[in-house]
Amino acid sequence: MQLPEDQLRAGHIPADLYRQIPPGTDVRRVVIVQEAPRSYTGPIVLTLVVVTGSIAVLLVIAFVAQVVAGAAVAVLSATSGLTYAINRTSKTKKGI
Repeated sequence: MQLPEDQLRAGHIPADLYRQIPPGTDVRRVVIVQEAPRSYTGPIVLTLVVVTGSIAVLLVIAFVAQVVAGAAVAVLSATSGLTYAINRTSKTKKGI
């Protein structure tokens, strides 16, 4: 029995707890309640869900903004003759 939890499971009462028991108490009827160890699973999962949700929301916003911009360019080019062109320049310069 190395750990205090092993001693409590075996029915031994540690000296510091034994001193807190009032005189005249039947030690065989004493129940020691231990607090459960803290679990970090919940906060970690919650953090991962929040981060994943935030990334998903940002991706949806970026996609919607791209679709709206494309639709706006299409409408403007169809109605008022405004065009949007992407100029691709060659990387090599041609000699004179």
